[in-house]
Parts: sequence; C-alpha cells; structure tokens
Amino acid sequence: MGRGRIASIHAVARDASLRNFQVVSFLLPKRLHQDFYNVYSFCRWADDLGDEIGDTAESLQLLSWWRCELQAMYAGEPRHPVFVALRDTAARHALPIEPFDNLIAAFEQDQTVTRYRDFAELFGYCRHSANPVGRLVLGLCGYRDAARYALSDATCTALQLANFWQDVIVDLKKDRVYLPLDVMERHGYPLEDLFARRFDPRFAAAMQEAVDRGPRIVPQGLAAGRSGG
Repeated sequence: MGRGRIASIHAVARDASLRNFQVVSFLLPKRLHQDFYNVYSFCRWADDLGDEIGDTAESLQLLSWWRCELQAMYAGEPRHPVFVALRDTAARHALPIEPFDNLIAAFEQDQTVTRYRDFAELFGYCRHSANPVGRLVLGLCGYRDAARYALSDATCTALQLANFWQDVIVDLKKDRVYLPLDVMERHGYPLEDLFARRFDPRFAAAMQEAVDRGPRIVPQGLAAGRSGG
C-alpha cells in the first residue's frame, strides 16, 4: 500500500480519537491494526456523507456514489483511496459486500426516516446501522459462526440503543427521534413536548422503559447463539 494512502487512512483514524474512542487498542494484534483502520475509514466516510453534508438530496446522491465505489472495489476496480486500501483487507479476510452495503443503507435511511413507531422498526434499523460493524470485526478476526453472529448482533444493537438514549438532544437537532413513538404514547408524552425540551416525569418514564430494553437484548442474543440462531 502506498504511503499516501496509509497517511490518508491514519488521518481518518486520528479523527476517531477526537470522537472519544480508539479504532484499535493494545489488545488487538498489530497485524490487524491496518485492517481495522481501513474498515473504519469506510465507515467514517459513509457516516460523514450521511450526517455532515446538511442537505438530504445531496447526501443521498453522495451515498449512492459511495455504494458505486464499493461495488467497483468488489469488481476489482477500486478508485477511491479508501477502497484501494480496503480491497486488500476485504480480500485477505474474505469480507462479503453485504455488511458494507447495509451500512450505506442505514445512512440512506437516516435521510428519509426520522421517526420509529415501535421497537420492531427500530431493531430493523439497527440491523443495518450497528450489527454489520460487529460482523465485520468478527470477519477481521477470523470468525463467521452463527453463535458469534447472534451474540454480536445483540451486543451491537444494545450499544446502538445506548447511543440513542444518550444523544436524544443531538438527534433532535437533526429532526431525528429514535425513542419509539408507542413508548412515548404509553406515558402520555407527545412529540411536541420532546421538541419543546419538556423533560418531565413523563419523559423520564418513557426513557426508563426504553433503557430497560437494552440489558435484555444481550442475553437473548447469547441464548439464540447457543441454540444455533
């Protein structure tokens, strides 16, 4: 891999340190560090194309372009530096295209879907926005069995929910509400009050119900893995 491409990938990875997390740690074998950087760079670019543009139509157009670049990589003709670097990683670890494509689909969904009726709809979103990341990590580490997939999916979904609950205000600024509407309705808390920042006992009760879902997801995933999915 050329030094220019490595520098570009590392610059994206350094950006992760500004977002309060590390792409790799000392616990990860050094032989996998660059592969993790390469996968993260794809994710970071896709995320930014969805969230940092500020125009729905333009974001959708750019995400469509990003998917074309992904498809070109799997056709053996990578063009963008991120995909030139990612090609070797994907080939060496036999990573399928689906997790990458699902992530793009999630960022596209963020442009058009800003409310979720219930947890079933929200979990459907998490299957594209969070679970593919866990499966890519498993693939980089050489695992592809159903038991690990089930536990990974459950863990990633639970972590995605935790992120939603801590970022309620951040998401409101983007006109996005991930707290299921039926949960708010059960506690008599309308959307209007959420956008008005009326964080009263009704909001607390709705959030408590939502938060309580997370700890139950991982054991369910573990049970599914033990039963073969």
